[in-house]
Amino acid sequence: MPRLFVGHDLSQGAVIGLDKEQSLYLAAVLRKAVGDEVVLFNGREGAWLCRLTSDSKKSVVLEAVEQIAPQTPVSDLWYGFAPLKSERLDYVIQKAVEMGAGVIQPVMTQYTQVNRLKTERLSANAIEAAEQCEVLSVPEIGDEVSLERLLGTWKEVHGTRKLVFADEGAASSSPLETLDGLRGERIGLLVGPEGGFSDEEREKLNGLDFVVPISLGPRILRADTAAVAALAVIQATIGDWR
Repeated sequence: MPRLFVGHDLSQGAVIGLDKEQSLYLAAVLRKAVGDEVVLFNGREGAWLCRLTSDSKKSVVLEAVEQIAPQTPVSDLWYGFAPLKSERLDYVIQKAVEMGAGVIQPVMTQYTQVNRLKTERLSANAIEAAEQCEVLSVPEIGDEVSLERLLGTWKEVHGTRKLVFADEGAASSSPLETLDGLRGERIGLLVGPEGGFSDEEREKLNGLDFVVPISLGPRILRADTAAVAALAVIQATIGDWR
């Protein structure tokens, strides 16, 4: 059954008018007609079974019938990444949503190859991933920030949260053992760009008491692969996969 993210309040009997793009998708692409059912969610009130009462390609209207899943809490996992180019950037956003990130934060580093980001595109990718994967809490997309500013304001903004960073130069000890020592802590993950962090950045990161470097194994991973691998090992060791 199709799932769509909407900004409308959802409750029994609520009438929801979709925007032009979503209306075209349901009426023209999926050929949904009056009486057909879809699932809507807004990140606040769970998932709702809704029935089409109008199938105009310009403005589909639905009525909320019943809640079929309660709202899930927003994940506390913070994920920061150095933006990549085009399709690989889309991939990173989608996989971060699937892997349970609650905040997705673009971080500009010395070797970051992307100078300008379109926040609307990042948000659209996050919403699409949530629609496809039955995620009810769409992650917050942060405004881009420099690594220097992120680290300089970390304790002020994040308190006691630990910042795990994927360090290709870290000792090749098991990341499972390192992460197990963070059990019960609030966690952030930082993954660098293609080419990794500069020596200066690594030295800065390793000198901070809230930063925890981890190795992701004996092979050099692409940045997008490293992101998925690191999120998976965190969720499996101390996250919501346990």
